[in-house]
Amino acid sequence: MGCQAPPPSTRITVGSAGRISSLDPAQASTLSATQLISALGDPLYRLKRDGSLEPRLAASAPVLSDGGRTVTIPLRTDVRFHDGTPFNAAAMAFSLRRFLNIGTLSYVVGDRIASVEEADTHTLRLLLSRPSTSLRGLLTSINLTPISPKAYSSHQDRFLHDRFVGTGPYKLTRFSEHQQRLEPFAQYWGEAPRNNGLDLITLSNSTALYGALRSGEVDLLLSASIDEDQRHTLHQQAIAGDLHESVGPAMEIGYITLLSNQDPFRDPNLRRALAVSLNRTEISERVSYGLRRPLRALVPPSLPGGALASWPKHNPNQARELLRAAGYCNGRPLRFPLTFRSNVPADKLLALTWQAQVQRDLPDCLVLELDGVESTTIYRQLGEGAFKAVMLDWRGSYPDPEAYLTPLLSCTSVKGDHCVDGEAAISGSFWSAPGLQTTLLETDTLVGDARRNALDRVEHLSANGAAYIPVWLDSPRAWAQLNLSPPKFDGSGQLMLAELERRFEGTTNN
Repeated sequence: MGCQAPPPSTRITVGSAGRISSLDPAQASTLSATQLISALGDPLYRLKRDGSLEPRLAASAPVLSDGGRTVTIPLRTDVRFHDGTPFNAAAMAFSLRRFLNIGTLSYVVGDRIASVEEADTHTLRLLLSRPSTSLRGLLTSINLTPISPKAYSSHQDRFLHDRFVGTGPYKLTRFSEHQQRLEPFAQYWGEAPRNNGLDLITLSNSTALYGALRSGEVDLLLSASIDEDQRHTLHQQAIAGDLHESVGPAMEIGYITLLSNQDPFRDPNLRRALAVSLNRTEISERVSYGLRRPLRALVPPSLPGGALASWPKHNPNQARELLRAAGYCNGRPLRFPLTFRSNVPADKLLALTWQAQVQRDLPDCLVLELDGVESTTIYRQLGEGAFKAVMLDWRGSYPDPEAYLTPLLSCTSVKGDHCVDGEAAISGSFWSAPGLQTTLLETDTLVGDARRNALDRVEHLSANGAAYIPVWLDSPRAWAQLNLSPPKFDGSGQLMLAELERRFEGTTNN
C-alpha cells in the first residue's frame, strides 16, 4: 500500500506582543490576557457588533425588578466546565463572590453589587446597591467570566495565574508567559470551533512580529504594540489584496495625565495651556498615518452617550496667553518632564511630535523634556504621584461610558479640586471638582437623553479641569494570511478566535 500524506492541519498560530503573567479573571487586565480568557471562557452576555446583547451563559435577557435594584438572570442548563463540573447558579455565584472579594480591578463593579444570590439551581439573582444603567454592559465583562468552583476550591481567596478552567470553546493544555496551546473542548455547549486548535505566541519586538507574519510563521497578527510604520505597511498590503485586515470597534483611548496636586500643574490654567498646545490631527497623521483618530473626549464617541468633542481644539495663541498670564514666556519657558512608555512604540513618536510642535509654535514659552520609562514601572508608581505628565491608554472592560469615566474620575474623598482617595488618585491625576462625583454617580441611574446630558456635564467638567488630555482613539486590528477566513471582532473588541478557519485549495467559505 502506498503512503498517504497526512491531512492538512487546521491549527492556527496567532502572534501578538506582551507576555501574559496572569490568567486569573479577577486580576487580568492586559488585552492579551482578556483576549485569551475570551477563548477559554464565556461571559453571561456578549455584545454583538450591532450593539445588541446576546445571551451566552445566560438563557435570556436579565429581568429587573424592585426599581432596578434586583436583577434576575436565568442560566443555561446544558453547560459544563472543562473539568466536567456543571455550570449552574452556584458556580456563577462562586465566581462573582470571588471577584468581589479579591478582584484587583474593583472599578469594574464598583459598589453596585451588594450581594449575589442563587434563586434556584439555574437562576442567579443580583441585589444592587443602586439602580445601574451600565449593568447591561457590565454583564459582558471578561473579568466576570465564570470559573470552575472545583478547580479553584483552594484559590477562593488568592489568584491562580497559570491555569484557567472555564466553559469556553477551547481548553488550555499548555501555558507559559510567551506561549499558550489551546485545544477544542469536545463537550462545549455551543458551536464548535472552526479550527482544530490554536497556538498563541508572543514575540519580543515589533520587527519580529512583522517578520513572522510576512514569512508565514504566524497565521494571524494582532495589532497591539506593533510599530506604526509596520501597521501602515500591513494596512497597505491588505488594500493591495495580499493580506486580510479586520478592524474592531474603536474602544481604546490614548491620553495624557497631568499631576494636578503638585506644581506646576496645580495651576489649572497651565493644564489648559497644554491642552490647547496639542495638535491632534497632526499627531495622528505623523504618528499613525491617520489610523488612530484624533479624540477630544474621554469616552469613545461610538458608545451610547459618548462625547464627540468636549476638549478645546489646538490653539497655540490661547496657550501663549495662558502661559504668559502665569508668568512664563519671554525667556522663561515652562519646563516639565513628559514621561512615555519606552516599550510602547507609538508613545515615543507621540512625545517627539508634540515636542516638535511646541518648539515650532511656542519656543519661548514651553519646553517638553522627554523621559522614557518601562510601562510596568509607570503603572506601579502612577498612584504615588511620581509623574508630572505621563502618556497612557485605556480600554474599558465593557462597552459603556461608565467603564471609562469611573476609572479616571471617581473619588471617595475630595478636598476642593483634589482627590485624596479613589480612582482619580490611583490614575495619577489626583483631580476632582465640586459636584463631579455626584454627577458621575447620577449618570449611572439615568437613561436616554437624561443620561446623555449628565455624561456631557461630566465631560465638560473634565475638559475644564484639564487634568487629562485625550489624544487619539484606536481600533484593534488583525491581519491574517489569505488562506484564513477574514478575522471578526465582537462588539467589545475581542477577536472571535473560534471563528478562525483555514481555507484549503479548492474550498470556499460563505
